[in-house]
Amino acid sequence: MKRKRSAIISLTAAVLSASLVYGMYELQRIQIEREDTVAIVVPKRFIGAGERLSESDLEFKMLPQAAYLSEMVTKLEQATGKETIIPLGKGEPLLLWKVDDYYLQPSKAESTFQIPKAYILSISNGIRAGDKVLLYASGEESPSRRLFTQAVTVASVKTSGNVEVDNIENPNLFSLAEGDKQQMYASRREANGMIDYLNLNLTEEQWFELDELCRSGVLKLVVAYSPESLELIADEEGNGT
Repeated sequence: MKRKRSAIISLTAAVLSASLVYGMYELQRIQIEREDTVAIVVPKRFIGAGERLSESDLEFKMLPQAAYLSEMVTKLEQATGKETIIPLGKGEPLLLWKVDDYYLQPSKAESTFQIPKAYILSISNGIRAGDKVLLYASGEESPSRRLFTQAVTVASVKTSGNVEVDNIENPNLFSLAEGDKQQMYASRREANGMIDYLNLNLTEEQWFELDELCRSGVLKLVVAYSPESLELIADEEGNGT
């Protein structure tokens, strides 16, 4: 009986010892992992361009220290409440330049104007929200001319059903985020609808000039896609990100 009890005690002691050793190993492993990794913020789901991020959209992901970049978001408050400049994939590292307080909102000197359909002669089918466009005034009895020296920002382009125009399966801005100019081009050739509503970010002076020219109907707008829309890709390639 004593021998059996001794065997049970020995076995219990061995199990406890093994558990203690394993526990110490796990603690050391976790400590090493913490020292060699950094917690970064990533989206929990696919997030489209122009969406405002909430805390419930984000989570932390451990990343090897060697793969960490200084522009990666490491605190929820750096992204919560901000608007996405480009689509974000589920679980991808969130970079600071991919979010802004009001990316498609007008600057302090601007307002967002919906351009009346009667003012428009033609719109380039390839333009998308966030693009830069050039505006031209055209009429049968007047020579065509460019309205403003600088390109203006497209706040949104929507269908008659108030849906943002884009390629649903391959969003234009997602291709831009990946620096894939070929896919960006392909995305613009297919869309979920025709452009019915055009909203532009303009200064008050720009709107007054545009309205005065087009109000009578003699001159109308030709809205052209500007290559300045590709500058984000060029900047990204130049930075090597």
